[in-house]
Amino acid sequence: MPSKDAKSREAGAAPTSPVRRVAMVAFPGVTLLDISGPAQVFAELSEIEALTTSYALSYLSTSGGLVPTDVGIAIDTMPLSSLRPDEVDTLIIPGGPGIWALRQDAALTSWIAQTQPKARRIASVCLGAFALAWTGALDGKRAATHWRYCSRLQEAFPGIRVEPDAIFVQDGRVWSSAGVSAGIDLALAMVEEDFGHAVALDIARRLVVFLKRPGGQSQFSTVLAAQASDAEGRFSALHAWIIENIASDLRIETLAAKAGMTPRTFARTYVSRTGMTPASGVEALRVETARLLLESRQVGGVIEVARRAGFGDDERMRRAFLRQLGVTPSEYRRRFASR
Repeated sequence: MPSKDAKSREAGAAPTSPVRRVAMVAFPGVTLLDISGPAQVFAELSEIEALTTSYALSYLSTSGGLVPTDVGIAIDTMPLSSLRPDEVDTLIIPGGPGIWALRQDAALTSWIAQTQPKARRIASVCLGAFALAWTGALDGKRAATHWRYCSRLQEAFPGIRVEPDAIFVQDGRVWSSAGVSAGIDLALAMVEEDFGHAVALDIARRLVVFLKRPGGQSQFSTVLAAQASDAEGRFSALHAWIIENIASDLRIETLAAKAGMTPRTFARTYVSRTGMTPASGVEALRVETARLLLESRQVGGVIEVARRAGFGDDERMRRAFLRQLGVTPSEYRRRFASR
């Protein structure tokens, strides 16, 4: 259906509080998951009976009707004229390969520009950040987009502070997220803002997402990022060994011997292959290990997590978390651990 209430009423039920209208723009070549991911998050509120208000979803396109997505599945939409800009609570602009042609759609870009100042909250998913940039919504703002297009967005719009590692960014009433599945993280964060942490975490569990990733978390895991840089996979075995021995003494001499190099050659080669120093690589893998332990709650206290992850003490781990994730271990566990 082109429009759907995320919490439907049963016949004879008492009226609920006004719903929050979420408008999602569609265009030919839009990425399906950029729309369906956030939409599913918002729709899950219908399963939480204690809530007296929820979201109503509207899928809009220039003329309405079926709009083909990037995977060939069509989305049934309503025309822009069916929804006034002042009726929109949250406006979401998805991405996809068709985003570049969207700039030539005068009616759609005009409607977006008219709606932005009236909506309580506006957001983009993946390449949708370019649509926000074209209409000026990101001027002077921090923003995220797919990692492949961060440089392009920054070069085209130097007034935007692009955060290449962020999964999503909130700068006031303007939100933006990285590629594809990051739209789910963004939507969960919006639910948390509107309905609280417990409701957002409940929805994450219902969707088998389990955990909400922090907005400042890297788009890649540490291991994946290192593998992406080390195209030949020269240090893949070493990274696996480090993870298996994460609590051991991992000074450069030990790593160099494991890699079959002198410490000097190893340090130079590791930097050229991965973009990190050996010490930074070990710290990043230890942060990732500690993060997983904090999320799962398999280990009781922060001090024990620090020991198991090889930091030695919790203060050293705290400083590493602030460098890597921008939050302390205790705050990370409070916000993102499974319950």
